Amino acid sequence: MCSDAKSVMRITRLVLSIVLLVSCEWCTSGFHNSRYLRILRQKSRFKGSEQWFVQRLDHFNAADGRVWKQRFYINDTFYQPGGPVFLMIGGEGTANPAWMDYGTWLTFAEKLGALCILIEHRFYGKSQPTMDLSVSNLQYLRSDQALADLAHFRTKMDVKLNLTQNKWIAFGGSYPGSLAAWFRLKYPHLVYAAVASSAPVQAVVDFPEYLEVVNYSLENFNTPCPLLVKDASDTLIELLANASTYKQITRDFHLCDKLKIRSEMDSGYFLETLAGNFMDVVQYNKDNRAFEDPKGVNITVDVLCTIMENSSLGIPYERYAKVSHLLLKTYEEKCLDASYSKFVSDMLNTSWAAPAADGSRQWAYQSCTEFGYYQSTESPLQPFSGFPLRYKLQQCVDLFGPAFNNSVVADAVEHTNENYGGTNIKGSRIVFPNGSMDPWHILGITKQQKAIYIQGTAHCADMYPEKQTDIPQLTKAREEIFQRLSNWIKG
Repeated sequence: MCSDAKSVMRITRLVLSIVLLVSCEWCTSGFHNSRYLRILRQKSRFKGSEQWFVQRLDHFNAADGRVWKQRFYINDTFYQPGGPVFLMIGGEGTANPAWMDYGTWLTFAEKLGALCILIEHRFYGKSQPTMDLSVSNLQYLRSDQALADLAHFRTKMDVKLNLTQNKWIAFGGSYPGSLAAWFRLKYPHLVYAAVASSAPVQAVVDFPEYLEVVNYSLENFNTPCPLLVKDASDTLIELLANASTYKQITRDFHLCDKLKIRSEMDSGYFLETLAGNFMDVVQYNKDNRAFEDPKGVNITVDVLCTIMENSSLGIPYERYAKVSHLLLKTYEEKCLDASYSKFVSDMLNTSWAAPAADGSRQWAYQSCTEFGYYQSTESPLQPFSGFPLRYKLQQCVDLFGPAFNNSVVADAVEHTNENYGGTNIKGSRIVFPNGSMDPWHILGITKQQKAIYIQGTAHCADMYPEKQTDIPQLTKAREEIFQRLSNWIKG
């Protein structure tokens, strides 16, 4: 979900053991369901405790009997017999059990007497279906397999907890928001409704509009801000044309190693790393994420633009470096790693113990084989330069091999939209909240009857806990989501 996306964003944008089970607590327990729920709750400091479910590796090959353990959490604090079941879908990172204690969905659960379940996405966190993350194993990392996981889980849990008469509601934000909508689309007999927050349901190869929204968000703070960012970016491009400046650039941006530009991939990686400082902040600007204990929650668009407009810090290029210094300090990083070759080396490590197994390698694979979403500098209506679409597409080849070429990526994106419908998605009882400041809203549903378009908010804002400083539009949006859910459940 949104928190999962955030946890790997700084790495994934720059591409971007089989457990054989014969028994487990979930599938062998003979507890009456109420006792079972009580025991689950007692096992964790969170209201939702870590549990495991035996899942199929390949749902579309009946002859493949391999299975693995999928992690999930369950919280019955607000559950009333006959109440709905809220299923929060995990995404491209480790499922965070803090969501079992916080979030708007729990407010809804308290009012509607819902049972709350959070399920981790295959190949992320501890839900590890295969021995490693080799390409041959990653073939089982697909959205359709993830949806089949949800269907199988829901079907078995129904029987286990005697929930056959309860209405299941899917929740998700960002990629899991799309999964929530697609779950309702593909398995309408299993899921009654869906809340698909900030869901980019339209797959695209090239996504230059992302940076256009970043430009708009910076401009919304103050008109000169994106112009100053562009000035700084253009200055850096000029400096990169002369190898004699690399020592200075290394010093200015506190690089871990002396800057080396051998190809467009080297320069693109460096330039996108710096642009990422602004992209991250815009995407989650002022979201109430403190309960997730993230770093940088207090770094907002206001903070970055204030630095960029402070002439006492030097020319825009020097202010751009100050922004980078601030983010390094915030993330407790001693230096900026801007080496594309090191990035590729890390991403090629297929071990579950490798740093890139945090979700970076997995999401890069899904981007190359299903979604694209490449946030390039192809548009002139944004302040950055130097990481065009060809730079993005080359990463698929560098990370996964020559079979993952441009045409394969294009075909994969086309297939995704054919399968799910893109922004022409059909299906009833789906609500799509999106924020105007969130770059991902461009690929979402914002104008149909299913949409709730929230002016002035960022990515997944409706999902986070309420706070006193919430703008009225956000408060109204949450109320509208609840009203739709309430009417659907009563209907």
